Amino acid sequence: MIDQNQIEALNEAYKSESPSTIIQKALELSSEVVVTTNFRPYEAAILHAVCKEKSNIPVIWCDTGYNTPQTYKHAEQLIKDLALNVYLYVPKQTAAHRDVFIGIPDVDAPEHALFTEQVKLEPFKRAMDEHKPKVWFTNLREGQTAFRNSIGIFSLSKDGILKVSPFYYWSDKKLDGYLKENNLPNEFKYFDPTKVTANRECGLHI
Repeated sequence: MIDQNQIEALNEAYKSESPSTIIQKALELSSEVVVTTNFRPYEAAILHAVCKEKSNIPVIWCDTGYNTPQTYKHAEQLIKDLALNVYLYVPKQTAAHRDVFIGIPDVDAPEHALFTEQVKLEPFKRAMDEHKPKVWFTNLREGQTAFRNSIGIFSLSKDGILKVSPFYYWSDKKLDGYLKENNLPNEFKYFDPTKVTANRECGLHI
């Protein structure tokens, strides 16, 4: 669909453009699109921005089963307020079953790779295999991890899907303004069981 030279050209051309302009460009490239979310902080911005440009876009939510009560309430509020077309993907094994055998392992434990595969990577792969998008909207931002600092607004996934991060260069402060301007909620009591620190890569984007 698109090669690395085209990616670099897009990143140069759209570096200073608004999220809406970036989203519109991505939608010109393909109508086979999804947006992914885990309803972490500031996810309301990407969901609002994308759905404003394309209503009823498939919203893929891979729920690990370990979210906080606050995250689940936040998710339900956004699903209702934005009329999100959510496709929910969960691990094949329940959290209760898994907790009997390995619980939530430390990142250095040998069971961590299996845990991450079960609660995050397998549900995500299943979602992408079913939807087969050519464009994937996500809320990656510069400064989150060392890997994300290197990718730009447009990048290619390991499977060749065009990843688009419309808010890539936005700070928390600027996003706070976007949420306030659009009367959108935020929620900070979020927990990712596969990570210990906020700047650790989640595994979906490498």
